[in-house]
Amino acid sequence: MASNGDGKGRVATAAAGGGYGYGYGGYEGPEERKWWPWLVPTVIVACIVVFAVEMYENNCPKHGSQLGGCVAGFLRRFSFQPLRENPLLGPSSSTLEKMGALDWNKIVHQHQGWRLISCIWLHAGLIHLVVNMLSLLFIGIRLEQQFGFVRIGAIYLLSGFGGSVLSALFLRNNYISVGASGALFGLLGSMLSELLMNWTIYSNKAAAIITLLFIIALNLAIGILPHADNFAHIGGFVAGFLLGFVLLARPQFGWMERQELPQTSQPPKYKAYQYVLWVVSLVLLLIGFIISLVMLFKGKNGNNGCHWCHYLNCVPTSKWKCNT
Repeated sequence: MASNGDGKGRVATAAAGGGYGYGYGGYEGPEERKWWPWLVPTVIVACIVVFAVEMYENNCPKHGSQLGGCVAGFLRRFSFQPLRENPLLGPSSSTLEKMGALDWNKIVHQHQGWRLISCIWLHAGLIHLVVNMLSLLFIGIRLEQQFGFVRIGAIYLLSGFGGSVLSALFLRNNYISVGASGALFGLLGSMLSELLMNWTIYSNKAAAIITLLFIIALNLAIGILPHADNFAHIGGFVAGFLLGFVLLARPQFGWMERQELPQTSQPPKYKAYQYVLWVVSLVLLLIGFIISLVMLFKGKNGNNGCHWCHYLNCVPTSKWKCNT
């Protein structure tokens, strides 16, 4: 979420966990190695620990608030800011900024590029944390079991970084952003590209892709509500989508059964279109990161070159405004 202390956004937990999965798409290949998922649970524990540190550092009873008393005062030092200040049950904006929230001014003018990574581990409140961690649990465990911790860890971190970069390019002054939603959208993007990359080895293709596209569209639609940072969602999704082509290709059937074939009939490990997608995606990914980072550290504001892009982040209606 982006606002004065809100989080990067949220991923629809039920949708993310309840439809498309490896097996739902009807994978027809030989039995593959199943990885023991330890990275995703570790990330979840780390985010919970970081949130506890946020609340310890926030210390609402000591610092107080002009908007009312602390929520859940029995938690003492770990109590939450008033709901009028933070409806997500969390710390103040100043605490999030101190601990590494995404802040365009500090990144560009104070050379604090580390905030592009640190903001991924911060959450704006207990509600924000629970929604994101449940989403990560549903999405990430399946992916790590199927592809291992190295590839899924790389997608998670690079997608989160990509979401932070795009968010910073469009983030207005005096706004901060935190949350793992960009990384989560990267995992969704990688699921889509994995399905397309390995299209020939799935049955029930139509059902799988329709379900996944519905989940993605639903979560992007949620992102146009106030206080959600849809630029982080979009940046993470695009990065994850391209990374899926690079890291999640599956060998074709013939190569998996090569031991049973004559030496002269050995098929290539991957099909030609998989190699093409791999190269194109890697080139686009590198170009995108280089251009975005150069623009960011030169102090460019993405809104100046795209006057309608702010509607991707929030659409004003009679019910809400987008500048709050």
